[in-house]
Parts: sequence; C-alpha cells; structure tokens
Amino acid sequence: MKTIYKKLLILLLLLPFSILAQNTVGGTVLDKVSGQPIPGVNVNVQGAANGVSTDFDGKYLLSNVKKGDKVVFSYIGYKNTVVDYAAQKSLNVSLEEDANQLKEVVIQVGYGTVKKKDATGAVTVLTTKDFNKGPVTSADQMIQGKVAGLQIINGGGSPGEGATIRIRSGSSLSANNDPLYVIDGVPVAAGGVEGSRNPLSTINQNNIESISVLKDASATAIYGSRASNGVIIITTKKGKAGDLQINYNGNFQVSEITNKVDALSSTQFRDFITANGNAAQQALVGAADTDWQEEIYRTAIGTDHNIALSGGSDNVVYRASVGYANLNGILKRDNMERTTLGVGVTGNFLDKHLKIELNNNTSVINSNYSNRGAIGSAIRFDPTQVVRNPDGTFFQWYTSPTEINQLAGRNPLSLIEQQNSYGTSYRSIGNIQTEYKMHFLPELKAVANFGYDQLTGRSFGNTEADYLNGLSGSGFNNSYERSQSRFNKLMDLFLNYNKKVEAINTVFDVTGGYSYQDFRESFKSSNFNFQSNNTTVDPNFPTRINLQSFFARTNISIADKYLLTLSYRRDGTSRFTETNRWANFPAVALAWKLNEENFLKDISSISTLKIRGGWGITGQQDIGVSYPSIPLYLASNTAAQYQFGSDFYTTYRPQPYNSNLKWEQTTTVNAGLDFGFVNNRITGSVDLYKRTTEDLLLYTQNPSFFGFSNFDNYNVGTIENEGIEIAAEVIPVRNDNFEWRIGGNITFQDSKITKLTTTQPNTPGINIGGYEGATGNTIQNHQVGYSPSSFYVYEQAYGVDGKPLDGVYIDRNKDGLITQQDKYRFHKPAADVFYGFNTSVTYKNFDMGMNWRGSWGNYNYNNVDSSKGSFNNILIRNTDLSNGVENILETGFRSNDTKRFESDYYIQDASFVRLDNVSVGYAFNQKENSTSLVKLTLSAQNVLVITKYKGLDPEVVNPSANTAGIDGNLYPRPITFTLGLNVNF
Repeated sequence: MKTIYKKLLILLLLLPFSILAQNTVGGTVLDKVSGQPIPGVNVNVQGAANGVSTDFDGKYLLSNVKKGDKVVFSYIGYKNTVVDYAAQKSLNVSLEEDANQLKEVVIQVGYGTVKKKDATGAVTVLTTKDFNKGPVTSADQMIQGKVAGLQIINGGGSPGEGATIRIRSGSSLSANNDPLYVIDGVPVAAGGVEGSRNPLSTINQNNIESISVLKDASATAIYGSRASNGVIIITTKKGKAGDLQINYNGNFQVSEITNKVDALSSTQFRDFITANGNAAQQALVGAADTDWQEEIYRTAIGTDHNIALSGGSDNVVYRASVGYANLNGILKRDNMERTTLGVGVTGNFLDKHLKIELNNNTSVINSNYSNRGAIGSAIRFDPTQVVRNPDGTFFQWYTSPTEINQLAGRNPLSLIEQQNSYGTSYRSIGNIQTEYKMHFLPELKAVANFGYDQLTGRSFGNTEADYLNGLSGSGFNNSYERSQSRFNKLMDLFLNYNKKVEAINTVFDVTGGYSYQDFRESFKSSNFNFQSNNTTVDPNFPTRINLQSFFARTNISIADKYLLTLSYRRDGTSRFTETNRWANFPAVALAWKLNEENFLKDISSISTLKIRGGWGITGQQDIGVSYPSIPLYLASNTAAQYQFGSDFYTTYRPQPYNSNLKWEQTTTVNAGLDFGFVNNRITGSVDLYKRTTEDLLLYTQNPSFFGFSNFDNYNVGTIENEGIEIAAEVIPVRNDNFEWRIGGNITFQDSKITKLTTTQPNTPGINIGGYEGATGNTIQNHQVGYSPSSFYVYEQAYGVDGKPLDGVYIDRNKDGLITQQDKYRFHKPAADVFYGFNTSVTYKNFDMGMNWRGSWGNYNYNNVDSSKGSFNNILIRNTDLSNGVENILETGFRSNDTKRFESDYYIQDASFVRLDNVSVGYAFNQKENSTSLVKLTLSAQNVLVITKYKGLDPEVVNPSANTAGIDGNLYPRPITFTLGLNVNF
C-alpha cells in the first residue's frame, strides 16, 4: 500500500509540470507567391506580451510555447496567420499578401513620408514589382508607360541614351522643363557633364527600391523653386536585419536593327541618274551594290551584372552592391561601359531615439560614342560606290588625287573608323541624415540631412592620320578635349512634430525647416589643329548658383476621415537681382475618405474611396545660365586675342543680361478621386488638373539695336496646361497557384499659350525649331492661342491625281503672292492623348508580363524626306553624287527653296502603339525551408510598333536641344532580347 501511495504522490506532483510544460518551436516564414523568406515577421503566442522576429532568412525560434497555444505570425502588407501549436517540432508558414494593407504603402514626399491612403496630393508610387522588366539601364526606363501624366521618350537606341521626361506637359517654353530628381534625399542638379550619357543611368537600376512621382502643386510645393515641373523621388534599397544575404542579378543582351530609312537602293539610284542626270553625273555612277546602312550597323551584344550583400543586427543594417555593364550599340563602335557602387548603412541608437542613415551611389562610365554623323551620311552616300578601294583605303570623293572635294559627303564607315569620340564620367551622390527623437518629448524629432552630388567628366577625340588620305584640309590628326566638373552641396535642417490628440481624435504632423544648396561648375575646352600646329584654349570661368529656402508643412487628419495639408516655402536664388531674388510658394490640399464614413463603412465591396482637391504655386528659375541678371564680360579664347607687336592680349565683350528677370510661377488646381473595390481587387485614380504659368522665362530675340546680343532672357507671357489622368488596376484572378493582373493609364492633355508680351498683334510670334536643309530657318512657332512649338508651314497644293504639286502652295491671305504671310500653324508635336497598358500572369513558378504604350494626336516634321527627297539633293554637282530617299520617287520634287522644306506635306501623323517589352520568367523549386532563389527570365524590348508615320520611328525628341517632333537623323531603336539570371542565397 505504501508503494502505491508513493507512486500516486509522485504522479500528483508531476501532473502540474506536465500540464504546464513549455517548449521551444522554430521554423521558416515564406512569401506564399514567390516562396522567398520574409525577414522581420513578428511571431508571438496570442495574448502574450513578448515575441520574436524572423531573421534575414525568414527563420525564427520561439520559446515558452505550450500545447494548445495559438501562434500568431504578422507582418506589414500580409494577412495575419494563426497556427495552433500541437507540440510540433517546427512550424513553417507561408504568408499571403493583404491587398488592403499593400495599398497603405508609405510613400516618399518632401522632407518626410505619408501613407498612400492619407496622401492629399496627386502622387504615384512604383516599387520593384511594378518596374518594367528587360534591358533597362536607367530609372526612366523602369517606369516608362506606367504613370498617368508622365511621358518619357528616349532620344534614340544607343545604350544609356538620354530621354525627354515631362510631367503634365512641362510648364515652360525655354526654361528647364525636366522634373526635379531627389535621390535618397538629395535634390540633384539637372543634366550631366561632358563625357556622360543619360544622367539617370548613373544610378544602377538594380539598386532602386521605389520611385515616387509627385505631380500636382500641393505635393510638390514643398520643394518650391525647383518643382514647377513635378518631382521624381528615387529611393534605393536598404539592408534588413539578419544573416548575410547575397543577391546576384545578371543578363546577356542581343540587339538588332529592325527598321531602316528607305534610301534609294543601288538599282533605283542608277535608274534615277540615267533618267535625270547629265553626262558628267552619269559618268560618276559606280558598279558596286552597297547598302551603307548595313555597313554602319551591327548585331550588338551586351552584359550587365550586379551583386549585392546585405544584412545586419537589430540596431545596424547595411547593404552594399557593385555593378558592371558593358553594352554595345547597334552603330558600330558605339559602347557604354559602366561600373557602379552602392552603399547604405542605417543605425538606431539610444533606444531608437537616434537614427543615422548613410547612403552613397557612385558610378564611372566610359563611352565610345562612335560618330553619329554616319547615320545621315549612310542615307546620303552614293550606293554604287565601294566601301574600300583596292588599296584598302576608304572610297571618298576627290577633285584630284591631291585635293579633297570639300562639298561632297563623306564615306559613312570612314566617319566611324577614322574619327574617334570618347567620354569618361564620374558621379557620386551621397548623404548622411540624422534623426533625433527628443527624450523629453518623443513626438518631436530633429532632422539634419547633409548631402552632395559630384560630377566630373571628360570628352576627347581625334581624327586618324589617314583620314581622307591625310590631305590638306581633311582635319587629319586634329584632336579635341573638353572637361567639366559640377559639385552640388546640400544642407537640410528641420523639426517634425507628430502628435495624436485623443480628445478630438486628430493627428497633427507639423514640419518646419531650412534648406541650403550650392551649385558650382567649371568647364575647360581645347582644340588642336595638326596642320597649323596650333592649340586653341577657351578660358575657364567657374560659375556658382546658390539656392536657399525656408519651408513649413502641416498635415492634419481628423478621425482618419478628413485630411488637410498646408505648405509654404520661401525661396531665394542667386540668378536674380536682390529686388527679385525671393518668392513665396504656398499650397493647400484637402481629402475626404468616404469609405471611413458610417454610411459606407459596412459596405464590404468598397475598400477605398477618397476624394482630393488641391491648389498651389511652384517656381522656376533654371534657365541654363548662371548670371542672367548682372552685367558681365566674356574673355576671348587664344584664337581671338589681339596682337600688339609681339604680344597677344585677351579681348573682352559684354554679355547680354536682363536685370528685371524674376521668378516664373506656375499655379496648379487639382481634383482627384482614389478608389478601390472588392477587397482592392479593382483600384485606381482619376485626376483633373489645370496649370497656369505666368511670367514665362523665354530666351527670345532682342529688338533691333537693343542689348549686347541678338537674343536674351525675358519674362514674356502665360501658358495654360489642362488635362485628365485615369489609372486603374484589376486583379481578375487570384488564388494559391494563379494570379492575373491588368493595369493601365491614360492621359488627356492640352496646352495653349495665352499671352506673349513680346508679340504685337498680327505678327508671326516666336520662331523655333531649326531643321536640316535650310540653315537658319525654322519649322515651329510659339504664338498666342496655339500650342507651344506648333508647326508653322505653307499649305501644299495637290493635283487631281492627289500628288503634291512641286513649288505650288495655297495663297491663304488672297494677296496674289506666296509669302511668309501665307504660313499657318498646322498641328503640334505634343500628343493629345497618351496611354500605357500592362498585364502580368503568375502561375506557380512561372510568370509572364507585357507592357504596351502609345499616343494619339502628335505629329512630326519628316526632315529626312524634306532634306533628302528632292532632285537637287541628288543631282547637286558634276563632281560628286548624293543619294536620296524613296519619297523623291513619289513626289518628283525638283524645287529646293525654303517653301518646299516648310510645306505641310512633311507634317505627318505620328500616333502609335508600341509593345515595349515582353518577359517570361521561371523560378526553380528549392528545398523545403531553403532561403535561396534561382530565377531565369527571357525578355524582348521594343518588340512591335503600329503607326501610320512614314519615317523611321514615330517617337522623335532631342533631349540635349530640348526639341520634339523634328525627325532628323534618329539613332534607330533596336529590338533587344535579354536572358536574365537572378540568384539569392
């Protein structure tokens, strides 16, 4: 009996311990769709105060768990998952995205962040899942066609090609129309330097986490003086706590030309000369069959690699990456070689009251620009001539064996092979930002941001010794060198107070501070003439521009329903005189979250419904020159010095200036609607806007006998832009194995000049837009009542057969003469409508996506046909021949006066639909609980273009000249096939 009692006693003593037994459980948390680990997931027992977080590999270890407990897994952007613990050895969980939470993404705005659901302005944010796939090399290519109101047109098909980027059409006529770019908190200077390519290609695309596009004044006014054309905020990827994670992204690219200018073939050319040329010209025809465009273009191969390392502890996280790209262009010898380095470190100290963030993005780009003059020469050069003579020299036109034909065209391949043009550029963007949350008042934090943007570049080149056989006047052995440096320093100091007043259920977010930016630039140039053994050196005059600002913003949220944003910025610029130096830029915006109201809150099909309204003023002072308002003298270069005896003296001439210059100001009114239905399976926005720019900064002609130059800067008028933007995304199907997304946007826009104070009644306005064929003449015009840059042309007369009549135009003013007074404004280069469409499908490990883009209502001036489509373009002299285009066979034009060049016959509809890219990817299955990822992607870019335009490509811009719609010698955009590999481990 005693033994039985002893056993029962022991059993009773052990029973509580067996009931209360505490275990430790671990496992891995993965993304349900991608299968990738999720770091930072909160894991805790339901009802318990303490928990743990997953490491960088998605792994966790949770102690003090007993049978029957509910383990909760939670993470921002994902649905909470609750698992019953039944003494399992491990708990592996896959989290599913929560559409509602994902729409509450925190987006970057000026000097802070805001949840998307609380944004009062017109803001679009794109993250890695939204970016365009394929062979992109710059930030603009990643978002092309993705944002309503944002139009991006690349300048051509060269790797790293610059682009024209416009948010809501741009606000100015000749001042800078580019948006402000803010990279990791540093507002960077517009443009690049000598020896560089697209300034946005200096940031490795693999390092970009998100891009926010701020479009209306209520969102941009906090940036004041530089935000009249919108703001694009680029945020690079940051590290996350956990073990070391390594990511590799690489691709191999092949590019091919798909479309060439329709130059006459050798057969067509011979027939033309036989039918129309004289005996001397017919005697010049060769026996070869040369397609010069085939000679200068090639199949281009390129590679792009990037490797990143990231990790850290709870207090300090880091990410570092290095990238290398070597990309060939389809024009022979064209090459871009880029090396990038990105580093980011974030530390939290003093119990997370002090945050220090360091960022740096550095790039070195080496370029071989090739000679783009060969593109036009390949169209013009005689196709019956050989590429090389029997002795190996290039065929050229000579008047004698020892004398160059100076008026003749040059062998296109010799321009590429015998003329060298190189560039090298360096850029480093970095900042250190500290945030200190006051211990005595945690709602108040002080922020200091110190940043810089340093650019240096050098372009250089020479002509080979055997160019044109080294004859006198050929320029053989000549060389040039240009160097440029720019340094931008930034200091932002501001306070932020964020407090919720429970008594009135209202959140106040107040920011106020001071910003200082200093821009310094220097430029050097020299040219060496071998024959004269003379070097010409241009003097170097460093320039400096200083911008200073005081700013304040208040965000008020009442009951999480009614939102108010007030902002004010006072800006000063060194470009203007003291009288006009400072300007004020206020803004106000309101929003009402209807879905939070009681009468809609219980309607489950409405996820989001918010109406917005905003008004604000932004400024513009960037007109390209540093000192437009003060009198200066320009020193001569070494070739223009004046000689007294044996000494040479530098001469000086006065520069144009306008001491009355002041800020160009743009007032924007915006109304918007954000919506989401069926658990945000259907989302989108609608915006209506009107922008009025007053005191337009315009570089225009001076009156006769006035000023020190023919042109100067003035504040001359007003322009109005208005439009409608619609964007939407639909998820028709979403389940464990399959997801289909459809997205799109469309923008309707209209711009009109309403005032030009330099234009008197019945005058032709301001002519712009030079073209090839008639030096000094223009094809576009600014005039009151019309869109900027409207084509200004003669009305072509047509015969009964529908063909244009050579040299015959309509006498529009009925005075019996054809003069400048008969010209009229006919269409414009800007589109009435532009749009984008994208769709993506994910099925298990496969994914597929495509992006379409197009425009309607935009026209081009076909300068290729106008400059190479006349008899006189071919039969110029008796000493040489030039080729033309097939348009000459259609028109039979013989006249070569400026009226033919400026005929509306050459203004052609350039509306188009383009399949930008198609991609297919496959992620290989990994072992259970594995954190590694291997994914292959195959993509094609510039796949298809549907258009009625008769030229090479309907998208025509010249970013460096700030012109659009004049189709000259465009670098063809190739189709590019890319095989990509992404590995995480």
